[in-house]
Amino acid sequence: MPVETSIDNDKYVDAIAGRFRGFYPVVVDVETGGFNAATDALLEIAAVTLQVNERGQWEIDQSLTRHVQPFPGARLDPAALEFTGIDPDHPFRKQIAVPEKDALHDIFKMVRSGMKKHECRRAILVGHNPSFDLGFVNAACERTGTKRNPFHPFSTFDTVTLGGLAYGQTVLSRAVTAAGLAWDNAQAHSASYDAERTAELFCAIVNHWGSVT
Repeated sequence: MPVETSIDNDKYVDAIAGRFRGFYPVVVDVETGGFNAATDALLEIAAVTLQVNERGQWEIDQSLTRHVQPFPGARLDPAALEFTGIDPDHPFRKQIAVPEKDALHDIFKMVRSGMKKHECRRAILVGHNPSFDLGFVNAACERTGTKRNPFHPFSTFDTVTLGGLAYGQTVLSRAVTAAGLAWDNAQAHSASYDAERTAELFCAIVNHWGSVT
């Protein structure tokens, strides 16, 4: 059963900053045109920030998704597009997609706001196989000359490992259902859906372990 701990308003900020020694966990998921961050397109990016409620439970705070225009010369692997179901040439997608630099700006602005609110010194990316997501974020930053990336350059929290530890499941859908959470295969492989389910899974695991203090 999750461990519930009442906290007062004065301890609200410390509940985030104190749990992971000043790191601010942010769940990120990307959908791409392949596996190579240097050559393949970043097509979707979603980020989910977290908060601690009045019962001391971690939960989703804000969620932001951007559809991204492939950078000039980006590779689009047909097998990757078939897996994600993304059509880069769909008229509606073309209408709402933004350049990589704008997508990063919007995501980083939300992350920095959360860091400031919770008095954290740096964000740390949470993901299911997060080295993949972080690799595409870092590559996009390098391509666009984006400075002040709020994420730690290489450290991450991996819900594959955490899901295996907590529930004996490493596949995202199985770990989510093992945690007693809902999963819809029809919505899977969109950045927003996968990020929000990963965030719920991460919160369930953190809540189960409770406070470290």
